[in-house]
Amino acid sequence: MPELPEVESARAVIERAGLRRRIVDVDDSDTFVCRPHQPGEIKRALLGGELVTAMRRGKSMWCQAAGVDRPVTLGIHLGMSGKIVIADPGGAEIDGGDYWEGRRRPGDYRWARFTLTFEDGGRLMLVDPRRLGRVRLNPPVDALGPDAERITPAQFRAAVTTGTAPIKAHLLDQDRIAGIGNLLADEILWRARIHPARPAGGLTPDEQSHLLRALRDALRAALKADGVHALEIIPFRHQGAACPRDDAPMASGTVGGRTSWWCSAEQRRAGLAGRRLSRPAAQRAGGSAGRRLSGPAAGQEAGKTFPQMLRISLPSPSGGRNTEASGAGEMAGAGLGRGLGPEGVDRSWGPSPRRRRGGLRVFSGVRGLVAGRDVT
Repeated sequence: MPELPEVESARAVIERAGLRRRIVDVDDSDTFVCRPHQPGEIKRALLGGELVTAMRRGKSMWCQAAGVDRPVTLGIHLGMSGKIVIADPGGAEIDGGDYWEGRRRPGDYRWARFTLTFEDGGRLMLVDPRRLGRVRLNPPVDALGPDAERITPAQFRAAVTTGTAPIKAHLLDQDRIAGIGNLLADEILWRARIHPARPAGGLTPDEQSHLLRALRDALRAALKADGVHALEIIPFRHQGAACPRDDAPMASGTVGGRTSWWCSAEQRRAGLAGRRLSRPAAQRAGGSAGRRLSGPAAGQEAGKTFPQMLRISLPSPSGGRNTEASGAGEMAGAGLGRGLGPEGVDRSWGPSPRRRRGGLRVFSGVRGLVAGRDVT
């Protein structure tokens, strides 16, 4: 899913090759991508004009148009798989946006959901296989939080490091800080050595500073590589992987409604923070293979400091899975980011009509791991 670095690469493509070119045709026939506009509405607003700016905040882009009857702004959101492609009449093209691992070849425009045609025969297209991008006039970008690349230390502390919700949920909340998605959040927390489910308001001043520094470092690296796919922890977000920093097993769970990965040794809960555990020690900290923790035992072995229940999976020597559970605490809804819609779709410009399949799975009760319930 495009996050701030991918969207910035798309914005740069528009700035480089899409400005000051007279618009002679607009294909806005996809009513899902161009909602709430009717077919032809965006065309009438832009025809005969030209884009004169390419702006971005977080994961949202917009372009001001000149030479039209009324001042208008064209908003573009890449959704979960969008690219901006600008093609010249001779076949040359440049693109920016989501990283597809080479699946789209030059000249393949079958997933073009919105197209501007210029007077010289060139085209600007939103190419989006999953059809979750968005194009609309005059988007409400002022409703977004500060841009993650430009946020000040004071803004960061006020927006992100307060309250009882998990710190990862706050990082994903586009109303608090705009531009961070699931992969980037995992990278930032891994660099800062902070567990994703730590209560945001429980971070020490030093941890807050480390987190902001990690955010800036991760963004700088991703912007240089034109996407979060090149960040250090991303290839290790799978079962059986070891942390590239200390070789401890990678652990996973659901935090803030999103699948999350972290180092089982360095990103520990309160009471174990800062301990560097070997792989066997990390497995012992998670409980014996196949053991189901409950009641006081769960609290003693896994800590009971978090507001949400988490199911954490670690690989075991026998090939099974070790599980550990946090103690009882505040429950359902604490991890929902206000800027995230169903299935993690950014809803900065309004809720997506798609529904979450099966709801958000959370665990409740005081007896360790019990059956989950769905919250929709």
